Amino acid sequence: MNPRRLRLELKPSPLLAAAIVAAHGAAAACVLVAMPGMAGALIAAALAALAAVASATRALLKGRGAVRALELEGPGLTVCLASGGRFAAEAAPRRYVSRHLVILRLRENARRPVRRTILLTPDMVGGDSFRTLRVWALWGRLPATSAAAAVAARQLPA
Repeated sequence: MNPRRLRLELKPSPLLAAAIVAAHGAAAACVLVAMPGMAGALIAAALAALAAVASATRALLKGRGAVRALELEGPGLTVCLASGGRFAAEAAPRRYVSRHLVILRLRENARRPVRRTILLTPDMVGGDSFRTLRVWALWGRLPATSAAAAVAARQLPA
């Protein structure tokens, strides 16, 4: 395997799904408190439905448009979808990288406009792969050697 190229197979994240449902549930509760009556109940029900859809498509990776794999190579990446489709993209300069989360906004390009944000958690890719993903997200390149990967592992503990 080329050390400058990495394929990350994504797995469903029940923890992220629970967090999405909890956030939407809190929003629904706030709506019910602020707007008692039928209108508040309808908005809360809509938020509950949105929670179900968002957790299924984004965290549990269900649906044709769900991201199932990322192929990292240099500063670019290829996004592989559940439908079998794939497209090349580039991560926008604004990224969020932490110990528990990586958020990548995909940059629009002239050939195909891409408007997507990918949120990744450690349980979606695994410890060492998540560590490598964080290095790539911060610096735009993969470690060249196993020595570099060892340094990254010490600097970015899982």
